[in-house]
Amino acid sequence: MQTSKSLPRLNENFTLEHFVVGASNEFAYSAAKAVAAAPGKTDFNPLLIYGRSGLGKTHLLQSIGNHILKNDPSRTVIYTSSEEFRMMFVDALQNGNIREFSTCFRESDVLLMDDIQFLAGWEKSQEELFHIYNTLHMSRKQIVLTSDVPPAALKGLENRLTSRFQSGLSVDILPPDLEMRVAILNKKTETWKLNLPEEILYYIGENVSSNIRALEGAIRIIYGLAITKGGGEAITLDLAKYALKDTVKTPEISKISIDRIIEKTAAFYNVPVNNVLEKNKRKEVALCRQVAMYISKKLTNHSLKSIGLNFGGRDHSTVIHAVEVVEELLGNDTGATRDVETIIASLKQ
Repeated sequence: MQTSKSLPRLNENFTLEHFVVGASNEFAYSAAKAVAAAPGKTDFNPLLIYGRSGLGKTHLLQSIGNHILKNDPSRTVIYTSSEEFRMMFVDALQNGNIREFSTCFRESDVLLMDDIQFLAGWEKSQEELFHIYNTLHMSRKQIVLTSDVPPAALKGLENRLTSRFQSGLSVDILPPDLEMRVAILNKKTETWKLNLPEEILYYIGENVSSNIRALEGAIRIIYGLAITKGGGEAITLDLAKYALKDTVKTPEISKISIDRIIEKTAAFYNVPVNNVLEKNKRKEVALCRQVAMYISKKLTNHSLKSIGLNFGGRDHSTVIHAVEVVEELLGNDTGATRDVETIIASLKQ
């Protein structure tokens, strides 16, 4: 069938096993896994996954299809983008193949449609999708969609469509935090059989935070440069920084040392410097240490790992926690904000 042959194929590398799960996408992953295990038999029909570009929506969408076909190859799974759907629909109209086009979709067991927002303004295509949707839904066939916004925020789509999209389950995918970005980088390097030191993964994770595609691109840039320089040499942090010099917006390197930050912060809170570096858990010492870590992250270009090492060999996760604690404190306590601003001002004198 010409229509079915022109449909995009599923990428076999997009699997549930290769999808890195974290707090930002855990709900979406769980819903996708449930649908993949029992298509059309859950209350998640339709399932709509939404979020910014490059966060893994397409990976999750195609993972559902791959999982279903792996368990039951006899299933008819259709994957398409809304733009592909529209172009095929227009072609079918022009060539008098609209019945064949409609039948292809209506007889599928699973319909996976990417970027539904791009049907905005195309009334005839929306009408055809509406009828296909009704046929599939009444037959308890699974429908999974992706979008850049939740269904209620979709503009240019008919109300009868968006209301149906809202009748199932809508789940979002948020940008990954640092820990998850590093986990994604680890997964990618394992999949691609590459070897990058942990400090480089953290450097990428700290400085490339827009989306997963950008993280993947950063790895490719680093390896591309390494290959042009001979390929056999170990990839260093300096090489990674050079490779990403046009990608990473590097702040002006601060001449303020972490040692000086610790000294000034300790003096402000009247805490001995050695207490800051030791495993001293007294409340006033812990606060002083956390503020010093926060200022070190704010005023220097040191990595989280490097900052942690300067604070008595602590782990990067301790620095992350300190920064989060201080940021929350600054958002709720104007006195704490004045204190931190005073310390920073003294460092810049």
